[in-house]
Amino acid sequence: MSGTETDRARRTRTALTYISGFGNEHSSEAVPGALPEGRNSPQRAPLGLYAEQLSGSAFTEPRHHNRRSWLYRIRPSAAHPPFSRTDNGHLRGAPFTDGAPDPNRLRWSPLPSPAPGTDFVAGLWTVGGNGDIQQRTGMAVHLYAANTSMTDRVFSDSDGELLIVPERGGLLLRTEFGPLRADPGHVVLVPRGVRFRVELLESAARGYVCENYGRPFALPELGPIGANGLAHPRDFLAPTAAYEDRDEPVEVINKFCGNLWTATYDHSPLDVVAWHGTHVPYVYDLRRFNVLGSLSYDHPDPSIFTVLTSPSDTPGLAGVDFVVFAPRWLVGEDTFRPPYFHRNVMSEYMGLIEGAYDAKAAGPGGFVPGGGSLHNMMSAHGPDRETFDKASSVVLEPQRVDEGLAFMFETRWPVTATAQALSADHLQTGYDRVWEGLERNFRPPS
Repeated sequence: MSGTETDRARRTRTALTYISGFGNEHSSEAVPGALPEGRNSPQRAPLGLYAEQLSGSAFTEPRHHNRRSWLYRIRPSAAHPPFSRTDNGHLRGAPFTDGAPDPNRLRWSPLPSPAPGTDFVAGLWTVGGNGDIQQRTGMAVHLYAANTSMTDRVFSDSDGELLIVPERGGLLLRTEFGPLRADPGHVVLVPRGVRFRVELLESAARGYVCENYGRPFALPELGPIGANGLAHPRDFLAPTAAYEDRDEPVEVINKFCGNLWTATYDHSPLDVVAWHGTHVPYVYDLRRFNVLGSLSYDHPDPSIFTVLTSPSDTPGLAGVDFVVFAPRWLVGEDTFRPPYFHRNVMSEYMGLIEGAYDAKAAGPGGFVPGGGSLHNMMSAHGPDRETFDKASSVVLEPQRVDEGLAFMFETRWPVTATAQALSADHLQTGYDRVWEGLERNFRPPS
């Protein structure tokens, strides 16, 4: 990536303004008077713009589920040439049929560095997933590694919304709704169908992506927690309108039913001058997560760390949850403080943004930033021997856990790993050995 591109992205980053509040009816205009008053689709939209609705839900879904935005743009989205199939690269989609669901515990080291000239889309690499894109169920786990910006390319995903988790290198996302900046420790939520371009703020970038085919992510219900806690709605930031008026070739890549399609427009599709609605992208700083926990003994289930959830028709059973293990205090008395040994009906993919995770440091290759582990449905997991021995004998004083930032994509169905993930050089062999040495300690009374 050239220094000019990086400098331009950095200058944009410093000038960004946002609108706060998850799920709100937001509005923004880059030019005064671009938003019509009193109606969505006047006979003549202001300033010679075109009015267009982007629906992220069915028209008749309940109001609290309904996602739609009105866009006022220089050209309508319909003004484009035909799309044609293009190479999927390392990107895969559900149903995942090139492998069988595997009960074994799996762990990967970070993706290797990509070839020069690899941008965000070209650098997407699928770990696995579940469900069926055409039925709008399930999810996929992707990684990305990039070293160049998308200068004349724009991407959109018709299959689902994208939760982007940077691990190395900041990103500037130029979306139809305006720009968003995401550094490691932030996440970006791009709704289904929203077009965007990714520019790098550094020479290279790496991270994780959860592609959610099901119901859009929402904040979890708080139940007995009450009105406050976990992720605060006001900490989710939506962009303000900023448009591109470019009459030059731009490649638009659309992910549709698992495959990539491409068309070359004669203009930039990021030409929205004003907008209002609820189907909008967000950026969120994971360090603002309000961690809750036990003040007496034991510790709550990891669901207490849920940032966003994609609900299903069964209350409490998510298509996918996004969970963060943020810095926190541990004070439980007579309590084994690391995550307990566990078998779960849900399947868990865990990644690490920075530092170390308090129960996953051991073993060949280790659990390091940029790497990931997959514990499928009912696969037994928990702390390694070193962690167990230490936690079983340590003096239980108040303890600050702040050396790492880990997260989890948890899903109701087993995750089928792709053939490329199961044969990758960065798949760690011998992961099961981290639990060796957990000896028999049972001492029956004499």
